[in-house]
Amino acid sequence: MNKHIILIFLFTTGLIWSCVQPNDYFTWALEVFPAVIGFIVLLATYKKFQFTFLTYCFILLHALILFIGGHYTYAEVPLFDWIKEFFELSRNNYDKVGHFAQGFIPAMIVRELFIRKQIICSKKWLNFIVVCVCLSFSAIYEFLEWFVAVFSGESADAFLGTQGYEWDTQSDMLYATVGAICMLVLLSKTQDNQIKKIKI
Repeated sequence: MNKHIILIFLFTTGLIWSCVQPNDYFTWALEVFPAVIGFIVLLATYKKFQFTFLTYCFILLHALILFIGGHYTYAEVPLFDWIKEFFELSRNNYDKVGHFAQGFIPAMIVRELFIRKQIICSKKWLNFIVVCVCLSFSAIYEFLEWFVAVFSGESADAFLGTQGYEWDTQSDMLYATVGAICMLVLLSKTQDNQIKKIKI
């Protein structure tokens, strides 16, 4: 539990930092909302189901990515502005980090749930379905962005973060899919080892 308290402290610190004079409070609220909802859900279900510490660490990382994007807006994160200028890129690509994480971290969550709840026993089908779930999640998020943009008008431009790139929606879903695949390739064995150490 002590390790988890440290994660909660880091989450809370990141959330407080992000809400201090953000670029735009409306955009900030939209960006950090998923992290806050996720935190509440994890806290409410903690006694019934605890993820491995590895998964919790990556969930925190995802939350911090959202907090940074919410504070600056994804199109204006300073470090990626510098990268944009240094490499003479056409746009600030911090949003692609966010969408890569949108595939990578949910893949960890879904995979662990499927294994520990014994929802899918076949490893081949497990990997395929995990990627499909992450792609579906990414598509739903794009629908949500579209919905907000339609009903909020120009005030949602920073939330959409297309920066004039016509294929932004498709590339966002691609990055999420690549993120999910990378998680399966890079961390499946590590996650399996952590799962073995706890009671399923």
